[in-house]
Amino acid sequence: MRKKPVETIMGIVVLLVAVLFLAFAYRVSDLQVVKGYTVSADFLKVGGLSIGSDVRINGIKVGTVTAQKLNNEDYTVEVKFSISADTQLPKDSSVMIMGDGLMGDKFVKIEPGKAKEYMQDGDKFAKTKDFKSLEDMVGEIIFMVTDGGDKHE
Repeated sequence: MRKKPVETIMGIVVLLVAVLFLAFAYRVSDLQVVKGYTVSADFLKVGGLSIGSDVRINGIKVGTVTAQKLNNEDYTVEVKFSISADTQLPKDSSVMIMGDGLMGDKFVKIEPGKAKEYMQDGDKFAKTKDFKSLEDMVGEIIFMVTDGGDKHE
């Protein structure tokens, strides 16, 4: 069977459009790792945070989680993330692990501080807040309710 040149050209055009669409989708989806300086923080619980997760300030992506490592001495997790070079973080900033709703992805939230000194490459955050799962929050509420009613004088 002899192929028609029109079919070959149309096949090439379809493949080219598919490649361009994939490149556009990758750029728009914000999946690429933010390049900049690396900082870290220690957490007791990371609650499903993964490498590649967002680092956000006020909902805006400013970085990416690049590594996680368990410390075998005190069983904390060191989380490293890359922060955009044009984002300067005060040294007294705090970091916490949050989730996008009940079933959403986890991300690192940074609350900027007021210090005049800024984080540098390799620095570690001093103020961290651990991830609280839904079970943890329900347990705290139950404890508060039952503890509040059992006060005897």
